[in-house]
Amino acid sequence: MIEVFVSRLGLDSASSSYVVVLQEKDGARLLPIWIGQPEAESIVLHMHNVKRARPLTHDLVRSLIIGLKARLQRVQITKVENRTYYGEIHLQQDDHVVEIDARPSDCIAIALRLGAPIYAAEKLLVDPGEEDEVAEEDDEAPDFTSSSEDVSEAERERERERDEELSDAERLKRYLETLRPEDFGKFNP
Repeated sequence: MIEVFVSRLGLDSASSSYVVVLQEKDGARLLPIWIGQPEAESIVLHMHNVKRARPLTHDLVRSLIIGLKARLQRVQITKVENRTYYGEIHLQQDDHVVEIDARPSDCIAIALRLGAPIYAAEKLLVDPGEEDEVAEEDDEAPDFTSSSEDVSEAERERERERDEELSDAERLKRYLETLRPEDFGKFNP
């Protein structure tokens, strides 16, 4: 396993999917992973110290780990099979270590919140310029549209909440589209 860090986060214009690019800590090799919109939002919000009124799922996981008096030892991106990446969360509580299967995007978001190292299998890393050849992870963005014509007040409220989420997603998308590589230098460990 090779230690990596979040080098870039952006939007792949070819697939309209979000991509988090991990870079080896002491080298130039990369690991691009295509992720869903919620995970991209969670990662970028944390990287920019943006606090939400209510905790996101990754904030909740952080609180659970701390509340259980456990320690996040590390997260690992272990393999890719059928265009799907696999990850593990390694938690230590007392003398016992538990390995938990998780999506790499969740591993990354949780590791960032707890300051834990991120590792990737060496065979997954590619030289710069080769990252376009790496298979995409199939995460789809949620559908925030409603086709119902006759909706109750509760359904209208849910639709308004979805519209707010969509506007958040659109703002995130516009922000990610304007990011430059030099914007990420301040996030290196």
